[in-house]
Amino acid sequence: MRKICRVIAWTVLWVLPTLANAQTFRIFEKPIIFDEEREKLSLEYLEKRHGILQENATIQPKMVVVHWTAINTLETTFDVFNPVHLAGRPELTAASRLNVSAHFLVDRDGTIFRLLPDTTFGRHTIGLNYMAIGIENIGGPDAPLTKAQVKANAELIRYLHRKHKLEYVIGHHEYYAFQGTPLWKETDPNYITQKQDPGDKFMKRLRKKLSDLSFKSTP
Repeated sequence: MRKICRVIAWTVLWVLPTLANAQTFRIFEKPIIFDEEREKLSLEYLEKRHGILQENATIQPKMVVVHWTAINTLETTFDVFNPVHLAGRPELTAASRLNVSAHFLVDRDGTIFRLLPDTTFGRHTIGLNYMAIGIENIGGPDAPLTKAQVKANAELIRYLHRKHKLEYVIGHHEYYAFQGTPLWKETDPNYITQKQDPGDKFMKRLRKKLSDLSFKSTP
């Protein structure tokens, strides 16, 4: 009997650290402001920039666009996305006063925060906002994205795919490939920004984890 108890005790001691180290997929709610003014500006953006007239600021997701923040802390990033009105970026405010945002924010340890419901309109990728869920990752050129962020992005995208049957997963720096296709909806052909995030290295690692889902990266 004592021998059995010792075996059980050693089993528990071995299993508990293993369970403690295993990360459970979770999404923490951290909503940005989405009031009447933000919805009004979102509807205006949909109409004027995408040529889409509708009653609610919603999307039917077909794509995920992966970004990096180029800001190295989560709270500072949240403070940038939270206001309704965009400030300090004349190349973007000329198109709309609607602030940029994303649906999800992934911290450097892989913790996932939801800023907007995944079917709510967010301004994060020119020409594709009307169908794209945005995932922002804390980091940038001076703070390369982490293995924990690769894992978290893969798990989050799998979760989103189960809900929406996504077709495309792209990095922000890959969005130019959609110009001139039926999927591209931007009324001003000269409205474009140059992006390098999150980079080929991160997307290669992410796609390897999602290879069984056969997402498309080009039209």
